Amino acid sequence: MSARKESMQVIAAVRSNLESCILGKSFEIELLLTALLAGGHVLIEDVPGTGKTQMIKALAKSMSGQYRRIQCNPDILPSDITGVSIFHPRDEQFYFRPGPVMTNILLADEINRATTKTQSALLEVMEERSVTVDGETHPLPHPFMLCATQNPIDFEGTYMLPEAQLDRFMMKITLGYPDEQTERNLLRHGAAGQPVDRLEPVTDMQHIADIQQEIRNVHLDESVSDYLVSVIRHTREHASVLLGASPRATLSFMMAVKAYAFIQNRDYVLPDDVKKLAPYVIPHRILPRPEARMERMSSERIVAQILEQIHAPVSMGQ
Repeated sequence: MSARKESMQVIAAVRSNLESCILGKSFEIELLLTALLAGGHVLIEDVPGTGKTQMIKALAKSMSGQYRRIQCNPDILPSDITGVSIFHPRDEQFYFRPGPVMTNILLADEINRATTKTQSALLEVMEERSVTVDGETHPLPHPFMLCATQNPIDFEGTYMLPEAQLDRFMMKITLGYPDEQTERNLLRHGAAGQPVDRLEPVTDMQHIADIQQEIRNVHLDESVSDYLVSVIRHTREHASVLLGASPRATLSFMMAVKAYAFIQNRDYVLPDDVKKLAPYVIPHRILPRPEARMERMSSERIVAQILEQIHAPVSMGQ
């Protein structure tokens, strides 16, 4: 069996596991897998009870990965996430005691309930894949993915995520409520307990790391690359935008479309991949002007306008 075929079977098996736990959310699961295979992090913003935590837990269990969950609140300290050095009297030296961040899949539940000081502890984690405690840097396990959740309608006791942190999330997605038929199926599935508890691993983290390397070889034609860059640059020039997408966003967007193309069993990126992922990769990275917000011009609407204005390449040389 070729490596490519084996990788596609692994992706299909992980997707099947997730779809057996989170019903009716196939596209959102596809976005989560895209971010994982692209080496990115995901912010899931939704109301309570829509399956955010269960989806991340199912992902980690499907891959035999180490999984840790942090329930964020105003009392949590940076050291509660990164770890701390403890003095051992007998040896007369300090030993590093790793925090929950030393894992493959880290779930920061209700991340906006943590103080800004605690949130800042995640900046190095998300970008450098390491933590520095008492001047000593400790690398994280590989692969590593941070999945954070937040409630969009609960503002009491919450702290807005700084722009520098939002920019480190490859995607921001929502699950939303299930449709009526899916909710009926949910009753039947839930009668036997949590589906995630019955999941069996279908791969391991080393195979996921190998697929991440394969994705780097997905072809991005110059015309599609120019289209992607044009979308990003228009966010900086749009009249309603105060802060446009960063160069980090450009690189993140490139890896996302490559991973999405790979999941579709293609070794090249299409302009439609750029169009499809833009609403999930860009809006949380741009800041509309105050007057635009007063006119209810959201980041999502701005990105939709940009996609309508820019001419996508019709064909590309493969």
